[in-house]
Amino acid sequence: MSPAPVEFHPDAVTESQAAREWYRARNVAAGDAFLAELDHAIEQISHSPQRWPSYLHGTRRYLLHRFPFSVVYQERSGMLTVVAVAHARRRPGYWKSR
Repeated sequence: MSPAPVEFHPDAVTESQAAREWYRARNVAAGDAFLAELDHAIEQISHSPQRWPSYLHGTRRYLLHRFPFSVVYQERSGMLTVVAVAHARRRPGYWKSR
């Protein structure tokens, strides 16, 4: 089975860049590790989008292992859209209007 195409909501891009920069400002290796783990998450999601549990507002959620972030995504017509790269301390569903 080939991986599903993945696109990012512009706000999800902003969130992921901000998180990487936050970690990178404290430790370059941590910033790179965050990006590597996010890339791994996207690869896993694209190969098996139904594997992760249903979440809020018709989405699914992949929890990063080393960082307190979730990748929140939707699947529509074979296309995956990452709607948020959400920090665990933020209010659940803040991204629902995306």
